[in-house]
Amino acid sequence: MEQKPFMAAKITDRVYWVGAIDWAVRDFHGYATDRGTTYNAYLIMGTEPILVDTVKAPFRDEMLARIASVMDLSRIRHIISNHSEMDHSGCLPEMIEMIKPRKVIASAMGVKTLRDHFPLVGELTAVSDGERMILGDASLTFMETRMLHWPDSMFTYLADERLLFSQDGFGMHLASHERFDDGLPGELLLNEAAKYYANIILPFSPVVSNLPSRMEKAGIRPVIIAPDHGPVWRKGAGEIVGRYAAWAAQRRTPRAIVAYDTMWGSTALMARAIGEGIARGGAGVKLMPLGASHRSDIATELLDAGAFILGSPTLNNNLFPTVADLLCYLKGLKPAHLIGAAFGSWGWSGEAVKQVAEALAAMNVPTIGEGVGVKYVPGPEALQRCAALGRAVADHLKSTYGA
Repeated sequence: MEQKPFMAAKITDRVYWVGAIDWAVRDFHGYATDRGTTYNAYLIMGTEPILVDTVKAPFRDEMLARIASVMDLSRIRHIISNHSEMDHSGCLPEMIEMIKPRKVIASAMGVKTLRDHFPLVGELTAVSDGERMILGDASLTFMETRMLHWPDSMFTYLADERLLFSQDGFGMHLASHERFDDGLPGELLLNEAAKYYANIILPFSPVVSNLPSRMEKAGIRPVIIAPDHGPVWRKGAGEIVGRYAAWAAQRRTPRAIVAYDTMWGSTALMARAIGEGIARGGAGVKLMPLGASHRSDIATELLDAGAFILGSPTLNNNLFPTVADLLCYLKGLKPAHLIGAAFGSWGWSGEAVKQVAEALAAMNVPTIGEGVGVKYVPGPEALQRCAALGRAVADHLKSTYGA
């Protein structure tokens, strides 16, 4: 094959990756993408070639160049849109105009969403959950995966290759020239997949819990999973499905996350005392000051932690802004089965501790005790109360989840 600046990557004898790599993106809807991302699109070769998803609009030319490295664009006969979000459909109207495909296929909700995005997109073909379709020599099964993570989302399964195009499911934000999971360190894959689940998929865990049985019932037994972000799973396809099932269950461990911000160091001192109490009580603990910890990293740490301890100084009779930001973000992610506690310092008034406790209650996170509030600088007695709170958290974690 002639070497060109942008080349397709061979996934199987008939499937190629023709996506794009975004090395620069560092924020994805409030989620810190420190390692960039990919926008994955795929070509199914055959008597009627099929393009599966497209890429974010600014990366259209990179995708076109990768397609051109294996075939002429005019040979594509069909386009499948598994997910209508703009990082996968951004250049879809242009592709339709250039290719003039026989069919543009999406779920029923996908058809509606694409029309909302692109009113002049033209004729679209809606497929139903479990529908099978023969396109040339490709046998495809479509499975609706509503709210994984949009209402329009669906999977496409290429039966002959046992290859699942899983849209955003089983993906991660990771820019790399390695196209397969077995070309990357296992710890990196696990960390980025967990971060993606915690920040994107977590609110839809009830949907994920039913996914393995639905896939089995539909005859979808992939040995390769090709998501719309990150590497293709060819070694760990079964493992990532199992990880999703475990994360969906939100199984907790005897470990606490202590997140906080501070103005003059008092709330930070309280956080350290609470952390000491948790550690001495025999539970795991990680302190995450908001001045040095991104909200999405805290969400990731909470994926398996059993306790969320949150501290805030009072500013203008209210929560500190970074604490309010974190609570707003986490509330939308809907973490389950956590316990919590509130703490903080204050000067003129002390509303923040109560407000943290109320916000945790609104997230269905029951709190241990009434929290610890300190005026100005915590002295020995106040720090002892902080340590006692930590010990109470540790005792609860150990009695619930074991040492």
